[in-house]
Amino acid sequence: MTINNILALQEDHFGRWKNREAITENLLPIIGRIYRERNIIVQVYSRSLVNRSVIQILKQHRRVRMIAGELSVVDTAPFIDALSTMNDIGSCQVDVGKIAIAYKNSDKSQTPTEFLRAQLAPAIGLHSAEHPTDVVLFGFGRIGRMLARLIIEQTGSGQGLRLRAIVVRKTQEGDLAKRASLLRRDSVHGSFDGTIAIDEENEAIIANGNFIKVIYASSPEDIDYSQYGIKNAILIDNTGKLKDMVGLSRHLTCAGIARVILTAPAKGDVKNIVYGVNNKDINDDDKVISAASCTTNAITPMLKVLNDKYGIESGHVETVHSFTNDQNLIDNYHKADRRGRSAVLNMVITETGAAKAVAKALPELNGKLTGNSVRVPTPNVSLAILNLTFPQAVNHEELNEYIRQIALHSNLQGQIEYTSSTEVVSSDFIGSRSAGVFDSQATIVNGNHVSLYVWYDNEMGYSCQVQRIAEQMAGVKYLTIPPEQLSA
Repeated sequence: MTINNILALQEDHFGRWKNREAITENLLPIIGRIYRERNIIVQVYSRSLVNRSVIQILKQHRRVRMIAGELSVVDTAPFIDALSTMNDIGSCQVDVGKIAIAYKNSDKSQTPTEFLRAQLAPAIGLHSAEHPTDVVLFGFGRIGRMLARLIIEQTGSGQGLRLRAIVVRKTQEGDLAKRASLLRRDSVHGSFDGTIAIDEENEAIIANGNFIKVIYASSPEDIDYSQYGIKNAILIDNTGKLKDMVGLSRHLTCAGIARVILTAPAKGDVKNIVYGVNNKDINDDDKVISAASCTTNAITPMLKVLNDKYGIESGHVETVHSFTNDQNLIDNYHKADRRGRSAVLNMVITETGAAKAVAKALPELNGKLTGNSVRVPTPNVSLAILNLTFPQAVNHEELNEYIRQIALHSNLQGQIEYTSSTEVVSSDFIGSRSAGVFDSQATIVNGNHVSLYVWYDNEMGYSCQVQRIAEQMAGVKYLTIPPEQLSA
């Protein structure tokens, strides 16, 4: 290769990069406007482009090559431009990545605008909800703050869920500023994407224009939410203190609260819901729901699709789980076995109820699974290892391809993600919004015995599942364009 060839390649690649940057810069106001004004969410292979930077959008396009082929903003821009002119399209999620790939594989007999119009037919004339649903966060720890970020992020259109209040115990003077600081800065998930201020006089946090009342209370019965203008709210209990119907129903005695979601496995007759698997079991008269655990949410969708296709005879689930706040930094007393030992210095074997909890969402797997867990010295992202036995031998490539198709084209594409990279490690999945990410490179098949590996952000991924349950209970439903091709 001559120096002239090298110089030509340098100019070519840099020139194309600048062109893609320029295209993306022009798309940003369009994506923002149709979201705020018409509640249309633009996506690329299930990942939202709303409130994303130029570089983030370019990276999301580049990611597609790993799962569905080459895709550039040059391909998606005509569809985003066309979408902005279609004023009769109602609230929906439009995956311009999938539409652009489908158009590239078509006979091109239609213009991009005509092709898009045909895809959007189900969304013509749709109407959005007129009023948002109030949300109260009872407890403001790791999951509470992740949920706050997620709910605030999606209030740009003024519809859907609206965070009205958080409930905490008052600790000391300056409590409000400390709570706001914890929302603003996070050692794992980074800085809050927006602006945060505090209103000391009215005891509130203002985040991206959302006035969030901070209510100080010691027990549910102490609060009358209606005095803060909160009505028919969904309360999300993140404390883990109340876990049965009697305890959680205490929230329902408070004026302003209509329904309750627990962010932990429930006891007794409270429904444990894994969104994407058994969320259809939520009825209008269900006032109290559990969102199960992060591990249960990570493994249940995967186990469902595997059982649907192959049938599971038996299995063992081993979770390699990041340490949690209930462990000790250094050795000290703890009521649970082994958890008193230093979380940052040890791998700690502990039990998990996730395998048994799967049966609450998938009764057909009752008694077929065992489980255990090892807590490890990482602050976030965990790994579930599914050791399963099927009735018959399976093909390695066929199994991986089946999961890939589920991740791309099924009604579980929000729960199951797919990676084929040989280089990914746990920190690469910080911020992942799927319930679990299937690592295809780690798949082991030996006849009818398989070992499968599922990564999951046990904070953000789980919080997204909780948010999806809250949206369903609030009646928030986004039509997805194009629709899922597979039913998982």
